[in-house]
Amino acid sequence: MSFTPVTGPAWAQKLRDEIGQSVIGQQEVVERLLVALLANGHVLLEGMPGLAKTLLVRSLGTALGVQFERIQFTPDLLPSDVVGTMIYSPKDGAFSPHHGPVFANLVLADEINRAPAKVQSALLEAMQERQVTIGGQTHLLPKPFFVMATQNPIEQEGTYPLPEAQTDRFLFKLIVDYPALADETAMLQRWGQVTRQPELKAVSGGEELLLLRRAVDEVHVAPAVQNYILALVRATRLRAELAAGRKRQLSFGASPRASLALYQAGRALAWLRGEDFVSPGLVQELAPDVLRHRIGLTYEAEAEELTADKIVAEVIVTTQVPAHAK
Repeated sequence: MSFTPVTGPAWAQKLRDEIGQSVIGQQEVVERLLVALLANGHVLLEGMPGLAKTLLVRSLGTALGVQFERIQFTPDLLPSDVVGTMIYSPKDGAFSPHHGPVFANLVLADEINRAPAKVQSALLEAMQERQVTIGGQTHLLPKPFFVMATQNPIEQEGTYPLPEAQTDRFLFKLIVDYPALADETAMLQRWGQVTRQPELKAVSGGEELLLLRRAVDEVHVAPAVQNYILALVRATRLRAELAAGRKRQLSFGASPRASLALYQAGRALAWLRGEDFVSPGLVQELAPDVLRHRIGLTYEAEAEELTADKIVAEVIVTTQVPAHAK
């Protein structure tokens, strides 16, 4: 399939239009998913049941025209159910690898916190290295490759919280909220009396996505903005240190992956919006999605009803914004 050159806004709009046939609203979440695709990052979606998280990711895979696989995480799931295993052939007496559902372009890990740690860790190598090991042999995953995981924030019984080593591998943690009144009204009007879902078609492709990343790499990030990114991330680490006259709000600050995530996601968001440089405003927009899962609140902070988002907002307010950022 050949692709004609497109601008960031045009590419984003054609995907939004196609996804919008099955998912109404959630425009900011859709934009962040597109940013993650361009930045080659994984996404963790958190929200109440019934907010179309699974439908959104499935629709994205269809519109993007890539191979999509859904894995329903359950307490009895095994690592081999995710990555695959060796199969014995009685004909020749040999073992051959059988690829699991992780061998796809877009993998939905549905309710990822319902599976035990050994299954969650099976995704670690795949997410970080884009490869898995089966029977002592390394197998490369297809390109592009993304993991988009969902979890329920309220149910704790029978769940296994993701460890920091796992959550840090997600570019974004996105909070999926209830739809606006106008969007929910549109849902009733569109599907209240019609039960069938619309059939989406592919409007892009994996090859096009890989080509578009080259354009994203051309987006300029000024030294002043790079320093601003570092200042934001390092400010979270200062809040994890003991200091005279100040309470520790965090048990740990954001890792260097946060700096890289803000840098890469900033370029992708700028390109999507038709800009050729990253501004401090774009960095501030992305900071909550990049940082909320990379900082750990202390018991004192939780007792004061502080949240990760509130602390990130404080960090943004108290960090000096560069005057010249082009």
